[in-house]
Amino acid sequence: MKEHVRILGILHLVFGAIGILIALLFFVIFGLGTLGIAGAAAHKDPDALLAVPIIAAIGTFLVVLIALLSVPGIVAGYGLLNYKPWARILAIVLAAFNLLSVPVGTAIGVYGLWVLLNTETEQMFLGGAAKPAPPSAP
Repeated sequence: MKEHVRILGILHLVFGAIGILIALLFFVIFGLGTLGIAGAAAHKDPDALLAVPIIAAIGTFLVVLIALLSVPGIVAGYGLLNYKPWARILAIVLAAFNLLSVPVGTAIGVYGLWVLLNTETEQMFLGGAAKPAPPSAP
């Protein structure tokens, strides 16, 4: 099960990082792209300036929401890779929420629940006893 925990930790890190990158992409799109276009259009049509705060609010909301939803996955992935007991609980909660994100999130959620609710995995996370043993000398 150690290999499954490691894979699950990597999956959480990767998808969390992808979420952060998407948030940054939205920031660029809304910050530079759309607001720049609205600002340029304001020279010809002064009413276009009314759209700037609305677009900025929507963009800010999306960036913050996506970033806030991605950070727990990164934290859980780090904790799973280091066999932190709190990470197992966090990853179980995230797996339950992932079930609602069809189809990839559902697959990760089912896999996460299967890995983390296994009795062998539960024993690995009790007291941090699951840390990999150092390689033995030849």
